[in-house]
Amino acid sequence: MNTYSADGSNTTIRERLGLRPIINVSGTMTALGASIIVPEAISAMAEMASQWVEMDDLQRAASTVVARLTGGEAGFITACCASGITMAIAGAMTGTNLLAIERLPDDTEGLKSEVIVQLGHIVNYGAPIDQSIRLAGARTIPAGTVSVTQDYHVRDAIRDRTAAGLYVVAHHTVQYGMLSLEEFCEICHAKGVPVIVDAASEYDLRGFLERGADIVIYSGHKFLSGPTSGIVTGRKDLVRAAYLQNRGVARAMKVGKESIAGTMAALEAWEKRDHAGIRRREEAALNLWKDTLQGLPGIVAQIIPDPTANPLDRLQIFVSAESRFTAAGLASALAAGSPPIIVRNHEVERGHFFLDPCNLHPGEAEIVAERLRAVLTAGDRPVDAMKPARKDSSGSLRWPD
Repeated sequence: MNTYSADGSNTTIRERLGLRPIINVSGTMTALGASIIVPEAISAMAEMASQWVEMDDLQRAASTVVARLTGGEAGFITACCASGITMAIAGAMTGTNLLAIERLPDDTEGLKSEVIVQLGHIVNYGAPIDQSIRLAGARTIPAGTVSVTQDYHVRDAIRDRTAAGLYVVAHHTVQYGMLSLEEFCEICHAKGVPVIVDAASEYDLRGFLERGADIVIYSGHKFLSGPTSGIVTGRKDLVRAAYLQNRGVARAMKVGKESIAGTMAALEAWEKRDHAGIRRREEAALNLWKDTLQGLPGIVAQIIPDPTANPLDRLQIFVSAESRFTAAGLASALAAGSPPIIVRNHEVERGHFFLDPCNLHPGEAEIVAERLRAVLTAGDRPVDAMKPARKDSSGSLRWPD
């Protein structure tokens, strides 16, 4: 949308800042801005921005909304899901001992300070998840192997220093051979160990607590389409202990009044959202892209469900040499085009990538289809069309220049 800037020019904020007008078919990715914030959240943030408010009281109001939507006994808003993980773990360590809260993360004397995680759940979502554990002053205890976790791997890992078990729900995790949430909770609870669930990008706001989790943490800025934030919900005593970490390690993770109000509004908008209508629009985009790619040499496309059972599908595009592209080369060509199209490319070394329709503006599905056909039917190929998938961190090291 065009808006008038302070100098009266009719430009978008991206133009004024010199940012590329990308089309996001990667999904709710933090590196791309997470999501399109719903109007209800934008309005609440704008209204709250000029107000003074007692933050603990605002968080009490948030607790009521979070508890109603999730079925938890209490809840609060924090900076993001990663901070929620650190706060929940720190809370499991300190309880409401205010002096212990101030002493974290380096002084854990007398505290339980080990967190059990299945090895196939120790993922990187832009940062390693075990770093969120270490920020609390805790030590990660891996259970099982990368391909299988048995019940005894978790049971025998629990010791007198075990503060919590962390269970990760994400497309990044190993999707086979791991213990289910129910199994993990049963083993931990038998020894009095609480279970914390990282459900950052999940639609299901109630199921994880119903299945046995003690604390569940969501991102407010992914499918909920709120501002960047994290939502912590669950057992009141554990939620209280996690919230008190704002007096300690979570001081550096604090959330503003605008984000709290915006996340509350996004949660309430979720109740009224036309989920069926959104699903139909996403399916239409997927079918358009699949039809566009039909019959193109070296390209096979299929619609697949979300691996963590969210009610959404993506288009998986397999790229073979007959196309005169590799998956990495085709993803790069789309990103380098006009407009740049950013695909879900975290599996390009396996010869495929995905198109995710959940963050499209009106008309963008058609642009993506046009760009796909144009790139794949052009006579010439970019110089890096056949490039292999390689890890390269050099771009990160050049920031900000």
